[in-house]
Amino acid sequence: MTENKKKPNPIDVHVGSRIRLRRNMLGMSQEKLGEMLGITFQQIQKYEKGTNRVGASRLQAISLILSVPVSFFFEDAPTETAPGGFAESEGASYVVDFLSSTEGLQLNRAFIRIRNAKVRRKILDLVKEIAEDDS
Repeated sequence: MTENKKKPNPIDVHVGSRIRLRRNMLGMSQEKLGEMLGITFQQIQKYEKGTNRVGASRLQAISLILSVPVSFFFEDAPTETAPGGFAESEGASYVVDFLSSTEGLQLNRAFIRIRNAKVRRKILDLVKEIAEDDS
């Protein structure tokens, strides 16, 4: 049957990318997440690629381990635009791409460690100013 050869469902791909994003934000390996779930890291790879669909109970377990609500995995998910068709919600892909990059991940980890809200605001203002100068 050719059903195994079809492209992964866009929602499954999105949920998998959000699992990878959160796991990377926490600095957790695929091996560690798999170990905590009682499955192999290869299964985590398949979830993260969207090749295998994550069941509801497994997604609940992943959300507890990664300390996020289940809804986190569906934020900015593609929306159905036509029968069988999906479109990325605006702004979703560049955020995931940024946070999946080495620099984006490092910046995010460092930024969330800054406790002083005024300092965080000044850093944000500085980055905006630098971005405007480069335009």
